[in-house]
Amino acid sequence: MTQNTPSQVSRAKKWRWPISPETVRSVLSSHSVLGLAFAGAIYLVCLSGTLTVFTPDLQQWEVPAAPVLTSLSDEAAGRALVAVTKQTPADTKLYLTMPTPAKAGATIIAYGGKNFERTWAIAQDGALVPLDAVWSDFILNLHLNLHLPRSWGAFIVGLTGVALLSSLVSGVLAHPRVVRDAFHLRLGGSRRLQEADLHNRLGIWALPFHFTLALTGALLGLSTLIVAALSLLLYRGDTTKVYELFLDPPPPVDARAAPMPDIAALIAQARARSPGAEPQSILMERRGRADMRITVHAGRPRLLTQQDEVQFDARGNPVAEEHPRDLVVGSKVLSGIGQVHFGWFGGLPVRIAYGLLGLALCIVTSSGVTIWLARRRDRGRPAPGWERIWAAICWGQPIVLTLTAMIAALAPATPLPATWLTLSGLMIGGVAFVRVPGARLARMMRWVLAALLIALALVHAAWTLTGGAVSLVDGVLLAGGVSLLIGVVRTRRHVAA
Repeated sequence: MTQNTPSQVSRAKKWRWPISPETVRSVLSSHSVLGLAFAGAIYLVCLSGTLTVFTPDLQQWEVPAAPVLTSLSDEAAGRALVAVTKQTPADTKLYLTMPTPAKAGATIIAYGGKNFERTWAIAQDGALVPLDAVWSDFILNLHLNLHLPRSWGAFIVGLTGVALLSSLVSGVLAHPRVVRDAFHLRLGGSRRLQEADLHNRLGIWALPFHFTLALTGALLGLSTLIVAALSLLLYRGDTTKVYELFLDPPPPVDARAAPMPDIAALIAQARARSPGAEPQSILMERRGRADMRITVHAGRPRLLTQQDEVQFDARGNPVAEEHPRDLVVGSKVLSGIGQVHFGWFGGLPVRIAYGLLGLALCIVTSSGVTIWLARRRDRGRPAPGWERIWAAICWGQPIVLTLTAMIAALAPATPLPATWLTLSGLMIGGVAFVRVPGARLARMMRWVLAALLIALALVHAAWTLTGGAVSLVDGVLLAGGVSLLIGVVRTRRHVAA
């Protein structure tokens, strides 16, 4: 019998997992329980989040007639804002975004008042084109608050981020060999082993991304709760004082009528006050009043977020300024949380990377439950009902979202949240009447999803006959449908063999 050399023994001791086997088993059990308890919510949030990354592209795909600018003059921006003031209630805020290297296109959003919200794209001369991208807005709000009341929905999404973060940590702690076996992938054998390897490999390869995404999502979703806790700890429950740490206090109320200042001149002045920064967005509040505020935000090439800000009053006088040198590290980090979470920086390459990594997170979530169900079946305690339900969630949600995209194109006035909820309920409830194994049901649903993706891509491409982002989205849909078809055919041959 061969004995280990002293150097081998030393290396074994050096790489020994710092957690006892009993603790590993306990952590693995908690990892399974936590994952199962939040699996559906995590999967839905990750799936909708992966699509949300491509919001700029999906908006152009939905409204191909909307102009996509790479630059916008100060005069055109000013004309666009003046035009919007004539089409919206006086108590709404106006937010104009200008083209940047990371995101082409200029838009104006009017929001506030009595649940009023409208969006326009801006043409080169400042003319407005309605940007009614109802499906993109539906996906965005599904990810942000699950179409529940905003505070409750965001809270649930935040808890989902906490659950995902805890699952990632417990998953790493519960698998002592997860790093050592990072490139060990068993394909073509037992389905449970194949799923386990895919789950662990994707989990460890993209762990920094998954961890960052879960942490930033939890912070964004639970921001209201965090503010409430800070107010109790520091200001006896006064949340206003907490918000004042991050936001400038509003000016004294003065509702007297005031004319609109020259917006183009304000943009030029903000540019002069922030050398090296380029104006990227304009926020107009309390317009038409003496207490009006117009804030120009600017960004710098090597900074993740906009950190230059110049605020003007109704007369066009600067009343407040902020520049990178004025911000503490904490404020810079907080301002970048949203950009890091959604991937809306760096342009299309970053969005593609986020999309692939987000898809990997969906696979990790899906395979985690599949492993648990396969383990039960191998131990003689199958749960066929839950296998069908999980197939209806994993493959049913992409089917339902594809159907909502078709419905939005054919009947834009259809309430998509109610449609999505109804279709999801029918999809999950219908599995009770489908007496087929879960694996077979999943294959059937992949066929359906592939057919729907290909149909959506071909019909939309034939309808628009345009290039740019439109053909890119159609190409991705077509490639996804064809890839699914190839995968289903290969799986069927493997099962038959």
